[in-house]
Order: sequence, then structure tokens, then C-alpha cells
Amino acid sequence: MSRHIVAVVAFDRISAFHLSVPCVVFGEALPSGHPFELRVCAGEPQPIRTTAGIGLTVPFDLERLREADTLIVPSWRNPAERPPEPLLAALDAAAQRGARIVGLCLGAYVLAEAGLLDGRRATTHWEFAADFAQRYPSVRLDADVLYVEDGNILTSAGTAAGIDCCLHLLRQLCGSEFANRVARRLVVPPHRQGGQAQFIEQPLPAPGRDTRLAGLLDWLRGNLAEPHSLDDLASRAAMSRRSFTRHFRALTGTSLNDWLLAERLGLSQRLLESTGHDIPEIARLSGFKTPESLRHHFRQTLGVSPAAWRRSFRGI
Repeated sequence: MSRHIVAVVAFDRISAFHLSVPCVVFGEALPSGHPFELRVCAGEPQPIRTTAGIGLTVPFDLERLREADTLIVPSWRNPAERPPEPLLAALDAAAQRGARIVGLCLGAYVLAEAGLLDGRRATTHWEFAADFAQRYPSVRLDADVLYVEDGNILTSAGTAAGIDCCLHLLRQLCGSEFANRVARRLVVPPHRQGGQAQFIEQPLPAPGRDTRLAGLLDWLRGNLAEPHSLDDLASRAAMSRRSFTRHFRALTGTSLNDWLLAERLGLSQRLLESTGHDIPEIARLSGFKTPESLRHHFRQTLGVSPAAWRRSFRGI
């Protein structure tokens, strides 16, 4: 089996978490017999230290990027700082020869500075979306998603969305079954529903605030098979319909119907992967009125049928 070289760019004051995400997905989490060779390359002269003050000995330099099939920039230390010119030139050269280029979180800024995102769809951390859009108007920014692929370029939203992006890439290179095995070793879902809107402003209730809704969400997750109306849930939370709608969106970043759909799809995925229930029973347990409704929303959201999703998990 030919080796697929994955090069991860390290730089001074890099977040240890951001650096570890691609290193774990394409390194220690892989099963035996995998086709990858992982290289961490210094994107600027050493010494390199993380934001936690940990010193790193980086084994490779930018010259080794020339051999990489996939290059990953795990973040960037400061959106206002232009990355080193040798790094930008190396990324441009890699893109010209057809390598996959990945910018995780603020790594999208590095790709944009290299000119690789002009005219392409891309994303980055929601908190920096307005700044990014203003600085790079030629990039078609989509700030509502966890990751975006456009040709040989991938970008992801902030922090943990880098895991989603790397698993997506792994799925492309090795198939769903292989990626699912890695996801399970990492104890993360192979696919995560929703987008960045879930995390904007207030993803979790602050202490003493909206505790009724936080408890309600937990209850809803345990009762997805039941029908739920806005009026019934507002009454359960002891709120008016209008107040409930406002508080729910502030807490989750989305509407009740969209939240319920995402949760029901997530439950149906887990049931398809882990049980022998037929499609009508999974539709019932997940809260879809009919099997046809489950199939419609599953294909519309995930691009495949429930049966195809289940097949991808067999033997795992």
C-alpha cells in the first residue's frame, strides 16, 4: 500500500490542542495497517513553544512539505499577523501541484493570505467571521458550518470542529468504515449534526440562567419519540410562547423545530449504527411521523439514505 504523507504545520505560540487534533486523527488513533505517514513541520525557524509554554522539538522543516499529499495548518496565532512568506510560498506550491490543503480554525487566515481561498467557499471560527469577511472579500465565507470543502481546499470552524474536518478527510481517503473506527477510538461521533450557530453567543446556560430550558433540553432528548409543540413546551417551561422562543434561540442558536430535527436525526443515526431495528421502528423511536419522513430528512441533510448509512457501519 502506497503511503499518504500528511504534513502538519507547527509555529511558535501554537495551541497544543489545535496541533494535537490532526496528529491524533492521522497518528495514534489510526488502526494498524493504515496508509499514512505523519510529519510535523516547522512553519518558521525554531525554537517553537506552545501557548502553554511547552517547548517543541519539531523534526521537519518546510522543505518536507514538498513531499506531502495533504498539508494541514492547524490554526494561526494572530489573525492580524501575516504568516511568514516561506510558509505562504510553500502552501501555494503545494496547491499548484494538487496537494490537499487544510486550514483548521484560524488556519483559514493563513490559506487566505496565501491566496488559496480566492473565489472559494471557506469557513473559520465564528468569532472572527466578520473580520475575515472584511479582510478577504473575494472569499465566499460560510460562517454557519463546521467545515467546508471546495476542490482540494478544506477549512473548518473553531477548535473541536477541526476533529470533524479531519474525520471528513479521513472518510474521503479511506472510506466510512475506516473513519468510523477512528471516531470510535476517539469517542466522538463520526458525523456531528448542526453548525456554528449552536455555539454562538451562549451555547450553554450561565449559572443561574435559563436552568429551566437546560433541564427541558435534557428531557426532550430522552423523549424524542413523542410529539412536541411549541405551546406545550412553553407551558412546561412556565413561559409565554414568545418568551420561550426567544430564550430557546438564545440558548441553542436555532429554532425549536430545527433543534428537534437535528436531535432526531442524530438519534436515528445512532440507532442505525448500533441496533437491528428496521427503518419504520427507527423512525418511530426517533420521533419521525413516518419512515418516509425519516428518509426524506436523512437524505436532505446527510446526502444518503438511512439504509446506505447503516451499510457503511456494518462490520465495525
